Amino acid sequence: MSRMATRLHTCMLCEAVCGLAVELDGAKLKSIRGDADDPFSRGHICPKAAAIGDVQGDPDRIREPQRREGGRWRSVSWKEALDEAGERLAAVQRKHGRSAVALYIGNPSVHSYSAMLGVPFLSRALGSRARFSATSVDQLPHMLAALEMFGHQLLLPVPDVDRTSFFLMLGANPRASNGSLMTAGGISRRLDELRQRGGKVVVVDPRRTETAAAADQHLPIRPGTDALLLLAMLQVLFEDGRADLRHLAAFSDGLPLLREAAARFPPERVADRTGISADAIRELARAFATAQSAVAYGRVGASTQEFGGLTAWLVVALNAVTGNLDREGGFMFTSPAADLVGVSARTGDRGHFAAWRSRVRGLPEFGGELPAATLAEEIDTEGGGRIRALVTFAGNPVLSTPNGARLDRALSGLEYMVSIDVYRNETTRHADLILPTSFGFERDHYDLVFYVLSVRNAARYVEALVPPPPGVRDDFAVLLDLALSLRRHGGGRRGRALGAVLRAARMLGERRLLDLMLRFGPHRLSLRKLRRKPHGIDLGPLRPQLPARLGTPGKRVQLAPPIFLRDLERLEASLAQCRADLVLIGRRALRSNNSWMHNSLRLVKGPPGCVLLMHPDDAAARGLTSGARARVASRVGSIEVPVGVTSDVARGVVSLPHGWGHTREGAALGVAAAHAGASLNDLTDEQSVDALSGNAAFSGVPVDVTPARID
Repeated sequence: MSRMATRLHTCMLCEAVCGLAVELDGAKLKSIRGDADDPFSRGHICPKAAAIGDVQGDPDRIREPQRREGGRWRSVSWKEALDEAGERLAAVQRKHGRSAVALYIGNPSVHSYSAMLGVPFLSRALGSRARFSATSVDQLPHMLAALEMFGHQLLLPVPDVDRTSFFLMLGANPRASNGSLMTAGGISRRLDELRQRGGKVVVVDPRRTETAAAADQHLPIRPGTDALLLLAMLQVLFEDGRADLRHLAAFSDGLPLLREAAARFPPERVADRTGISADAIRELARAFATAQSAVAYGRVGASTQEFGGLTAWLVVALNAVTGNLDREGGFMFTSPAADLVGVSARTGDRGHFAAWRSRVRGLPEFGGELPAATLAEEIDTEGGGRIRALVTFAGNPVLSTPNGARLDRALSGLEYMVSIDVYRNETTRHADLILPTSFGFERDHYDLVFYVLSVRNAARYVEALVPPPPGVRDDFAVLLDLALSLRRHGGGRRGRALGAVLRAARMLGERRLLDLMLRFGPHRLSLRKLRRKPHGIDLGPLRPQLPARLGTPGKRVQLAPPIFLRDLERLEASLAQCRADLVLIGRRALRSNNSWMHNSLRLVKGPPGCVLLMHPDDAAARGLTSGARARVASRVGSIEVPVGVTSDVARGVVSLPHGWGHTREGAALGVAAAHAGASLNDLTDEQSVDALSGNAAFSGVPVDVTPARID
């Protein structure tokens, strides 16, 4: 007798927060489609959602704790695994100090509320300053701008895409990424609706991306020069007398300083460097300022470059100077049901910057984390304070951080390593112990982080649809159990109060903690109320919130923070520097999700996804044609990849997707290895960072491209 049933869940693979309708035959997945009754995503679904079941049932997935013994792996009990991990990590800390054990948190952690609630407890228990995450290879500059301008690192404005009439994007490709730092289920539909109501979309990007191809205007820019473009636009607005703070004027500081800074960068001075003519810059600035409503938005290409901090600041400044910050149709703040900003503000933890610096290179911490670009050197550089052991959670930094080859070598020299992960990948293959967690429909879900970034206020809680394998545990349980084991063996930060906090958190569990956040949030919801609305709840459009939401002294917007003004000297010096003949940028694909979904055949089958895109003129000058294999070399290494010749990339620019390179021996990813590609991060340079923020500078890496040698 059939037991077919349709249950509801939420896709947890990207930031779009799409509702799903999942058809089950008992515990077996039969189909996955978009939930048409979800008031936020309205039935949207992308190819990645169908692959959730592929991971759950993947024969390569780890389903019980694994210990590495020489070149082999052996299953062990949870008790044995946790005892060993606590004992070995504590021993390293007793011998070398607390910060000799590092913690790395990967991107998938933000897609699990259980992980987001558990990681701070493990981090606090470790008591180490050697903390790293995917933040510093991604959005850190935007968070730094939020901290300096608004007084809280999570007070990140998002585009009010549903009501704007002019959408300017820099280094963003939401039609491929589904939106990023802009939670917007069905973003392609939202952009189409913007244009249908008479609005305009302008994309600034070195590549004619999927988003640029569907936009009203595409301006190809030289990688790494977005800050120059934004300053020139501001200079035009000030010169024309079009700068108008409107409602912000009563609680904003620094406008004269911003005007003075922009005056140094008129369009004529930056046109050659940016690749955008002075006339085009003036036209863009005036169109933005005169639109009924407008929003400027910068994403990965804007933040992962050598002037990422300046660019993130200037994106906000452009919105503010035109009166489009905290205004309908502009750059607005959310009112999430579980308010991370409100919770942390009440505890006094609004964020901090440069409270300490890394041992080797002196890079600044941000929010208690050091830049991931310095992880390898902190492991392989001799001397006091060296990292001797590592805990990774849901991360694959060998493929996702700059100069992965150096980090790969460094990891092999650690005294001990523990990884919490569902796979033995290019990073976790170095671990002495792998602790597996649940995944996908095996756990309940609430988007704790991404509703903070949503283009419309919403909330949805869903319960697990199928039981997890008996040998895995939920994220929160693993993180708390590891923290408690570390303490039992004399490691980490000491103190009775911390021990009591850990035990209380373990007893309460992640659901009770989430429920408390919802109950004390601005909408006074609860898990019980959300369970009654399985399709989700629409909490209304974004609304103005300043100055009440600000965390700065006197609750004033800081338009010209000193750290950004000082960094302008470095930007100005770049105008006189020689440009490389070819520079490398990354790119996103709708069917790819960093490195962690490449073991799903449905997502990697078909034409190769890892192809180097080159402009026809650049390819011809090097004797390359589409389909030919090229050798791409940078300061740190070289790879070989097939070439795709296309005018979609600007001259002097080549593009390679992020997250590939599944070639390292010892990883257990059968499908990914058969579609290996090459790693972008075997070319990116760990020494190339935004000197202000420490964020990795992936965009604009100088490279040489030549025909691959044929043996």
